[in-house]
Amino acid sequence: MEEFSCKTRILSGPGACSALSTMGARRLFLVTDPFFVKNGTAERIIGLANCQESEVFDKVQPDPTVELAAEGTARLRAFAPDLLVALGGGSAMDCAKAMAFFAKGTYKTVAIPTTSGSGSEVTDFAILTHDHVKHPLVDKRIRPDVAILDSDLLTELPKSLIAETGFDVLTHGAEAYVARDAGTITDLYARESFSSAFAALPASYAGNTSVRLKVHLAATMAGMAFTQAGLGLCHALSHSLGGMFHVPHGRLNAIILPAVIGCNAHVASKKYAELARAAGMGGSVDTIAVRNLKNGLIRLRRELNLPETLVQAGVDPRSVWRNADEIVKAALADPCCQSNPMPVEDFLVRRILEEVTGRV
Repeated sequence: MEEFSCKTRILSGPGACSALSTMGARRLFLVTDPFFVKNGTAERIIGLANCQESEVFDKVQPDPTVELAAEGTARLRAFAPDLLVALGGGSAMDCAKAMAFFAKGTYKTVAIPTTSGSGSEVTDFAILTHDHVKHPLVDKRIRPDVAILDSDLLTELPKSLIAETGFDVLTHGAEAYVARDAGTITDLYARESFSSAFAALPASYAGNTSVRLKVHLAATMAGMAFTQAGLGLCHALSHSLGGMFHVPHGRLNAIILPAVIGCNAHVASKKYAELARAAGMGGSVDTIAVRNLKNGLIRLRRELNLPETLVQAGVDPRSVWRNADEIVKAALADPCCQSNPMPVEDFLVRRILEEVTGRV
């Protein structure tokens, strides 16, 4: 039996943030990072909500820690809002969702993503870091009530951020499509998100702002797919390496995904081939289509000026192999491994590490 649900109300388009004025908020608690306070976006969002009182928690940093979430939770409980708004990328949304989970309040939660990648605005996931290890918090109660996809927030995105978050979308779509718990509905969202992002990313990276809402929607569709279908080894290893070496998540996915596709193809070639054809990469037989998929992602990675190995991302390979046991252990313990299409064992993780460090 398949089950699919999405409790999140999704509002999209230019000026979508104006919908905050219809939510009847009296006390608004905003979770964001210092950048959006400094450039005035946080103040503008609060103004749109027409609330009587507000408080801003602006300490969010990349890879939010358990300690940061605990500090925010205490502030959230003390303020007792009726509307909790997360403004920013995946880190801001993950932090706000974790805070809401631990505070156990009854307020409405609204996620306003300012990057097109994590899909956190519609997922049951939040990632927190503790002792250099990323830990996924997974619970249906943390899925936001409303997601606002406002394309006006996307016009000034740095090229590096477009590339990194864009590869996160592609990884979410690809992993959800072949995940063990994939179904008919999740396949539709995963396939469409992957093909849309693959087609639009080069133009967005080149400065064409008219396609950015398309990538934004692709990120949300990918989130809807993977929160129910699951992810896989690419994310498990990305969490492990990211927690240890603090390389941006999307950059790691860009390095790891082609290698994971090569390994998983032993059991998932049919679905990878379908994904390649949906994205216009062709392939008369499945083996050729899978090869086209992997090579197409490698070409796109180069076009977006993303690193091909951990070395190019600034990670010393000697440090990787010195800590290999810890890296492998953390990857194997990550819940994302449970939905990988083929069983994940020690040797498989090490095989991927060899490819992404340039050993093979």
